Amino acid sequence: MKWSSNKSWLLFLPAVLFLILPLYGLAAAISQSFQQQGEWTLSAYQQLFQSDRFLSAVGFSLEVAFLSSLLSLLIGLLFTRSFYPYLASHTPRLIVWMPMLFPHFVWGYMVILLLSETGVLAQVFTLLGGDDFPTLTQDSRGIGIILTYVWKEVPFVILMLLPVYATIKPEYYDLVKTLGGGAWSQFKQVEWPHLLPVMIETFLIVFAFTISAYEVPALLGTTFPEMLSVLSYNWFYGSSWDDRSLAFAAMVLLSLFILILTFIGYIYMNKKRFRMMKGKS
Repeated sequence: MKWSSNKSWLLFLPAVLFLILPLYGLAAAISQSFQQQGEWTLSAYQQLFQSDRFLSAVGFSLEVAFLSSLLSLLIGLLFTRSFYPYLASHTPRLIVWMPMLFPHFVWGYMVILLLSETGVLAQVFTLLGGDDFPTLTQDSRGIGIILTYVWKEVPFVILMLLPVYATIKPEYYDLVKTLGGGAWSQFKQVEWPHLLPVMIETFLIVFAFTISAYEVPALLGTTFPEMLSVLSYNWFYGSSWDDRSLAFAAMVLLSLFILILTFIGYIYMNKKRFRMMKGKS
């Protein structure tokens, strides 16, 4: 049947329509990043790599995003692996996924109410005779930001990993036990091959969102160092019109980094699948 006769190309229309707006935004950002005072120039990118503020924001953003994504992934994996039999029923799953119903800034406010220097835990700490409660929000290490993202993204990780455990047959575990394998062998031989593709995909999703999100770093972060998204926002809405090209250039570089990271993950997973199809580990 010909392509034109079965109208299969219509199935691509929703995807194309969905991508028009973000692709237009990316193209406009690239165009604006190369323009300054009406002239085409590379000065915005040159200024970025000469700016200590930008380089500090890049390092801080990578650190916060990587730690948030890694901790969310590990905690979600441990939770799913430990409580999978209980999560098989609907009620526990709904309780675990309930945090996903609320926006990130809501959990940011919750972290402030609980962990700030005047929050609930600080007051309890003072009542118990303690002093010098540690600074966990609006700190230069990004602890409050990391805690907020971990708290919010762990349910998402569980959502992604739970179907994987549902597809693993109990006979696989019995086979490993028969061959004398322990708990580690069961995880390595049975669970890990199924988990790895989903874990890479989940890590990339959480990492891309965390490194580019604005509301939580703006709420729980400091003026220095600052997340790249906050820095770009300040440049875009700052008093100097020339800083707007810096904001566009920073976001273009961030988008390019995420695309390259995703492409590397895609190549790696395709390579693993190819090796598995050829019977190699």
